Amino acid sequence: MTKSIQVGASILCADFTNLRDEIRKCEDAGIDMIHVDVMDGHFVPVITVGQLIVEAIRPLTKLPIEAHLMVEHPFMQIDHFINAGADIISIHAECYGQLRLESQGVDKFPKEVDAIDTEMARQDILRIKERGKKAFMVLNPGTPLCIHSVLDDLDGVMIMSVNPGFAKQKFMPVALPKIQELRHQFLGDIAVDGGINKDTAPEAVKAGANIFATASYFFGASNPREAVKYLRSLG
Repeated sequence: MTKSIQVGASILCADFTNLRDEIRKCEDAGIDMIHVDVMDGHFVPVITVGQLIVEAIRPLTKLPIEAHLMVEHPFMQIDHFINAGADIISIHAECYGQLRLESQGVDKFPKEVDAIDTEMARQDILRIKERGKKAFMVLNPGTPLCIHSVLDDLDGVMIMSVNPGFAKQKFMPVALPKIQELRHQFLGDIAVDGGINKDTAPEAVKAGANIFATASYFFGASNPREAVKYLRSLG
């Protein structure tokens, strides 16, 4: 099945002193959704933004807003971000399983698991969908495709092609076989997040991805509209 390409813009690389203009730039360039990277300093080593930013953005645009919850306890945050105006809630598989030994501890990153607790994950997925929002599950690069038991409940899956926590990282090719395997099993949206540019995007599409979360590639582009047009053309 061929799916059209969608492009999201992560405001992590936006100019926060001119957020209204940055949102307008996204709209003018043809961006499909605004991607908000929420980091709590526990699941990832840094802190970024919370639901107040979603509240601030919501009146500025009709574009869908995705809240990518890189947080230790997503169940505590889901309703806050939905109430703030998020349309898509992306939660990490690593929050629903036993962390690998090397991932355990407040200063051990990235977080990785080999399996998830299906019922725990499904509870939060269905909570999102009962509120009328889309539910995505996210996998870190080192976490295998261990979410087969909840695929039927999800609207999409996001494959991380960098270890979460920082912008401007290089694309990790280990993401490609995971995307390819997932596409053979899943008809929903497959997003890829991290290191997306004109060189890495074609390989991600070839593997089966149809949504790009872009950050520095979009906000650092000399011609953002052409950057979006190029990514869309890959479909």
